[in-house]
Amino acid sequence: MRLEKTVSEALKQSDDNRYLLSVGVAKRVAQLQGGAKPLVEVAKFEKPVDIALREIAAGLIEIKA
Repeated sequence: MRLEKTVSEALKQSDDNRYLLSVGVAKRVAQLQGGAKPLVEVAKFEKPVDIALREIAAGLIEIKA
């Protein structure tokens, strides 16, 4: 999935609130860096930010206000 489409889908999950999305991504990145298992298939050199965005876009991570 292209980055623009991923971000667009992730924004829909956060009610088009960019701040809420960025906080949600930051929290998920911290979890991933702390050892949490990714909920999506990961390419070898994929960055945690990209993984978190794809998880949110797929609706696997819920973002709450």
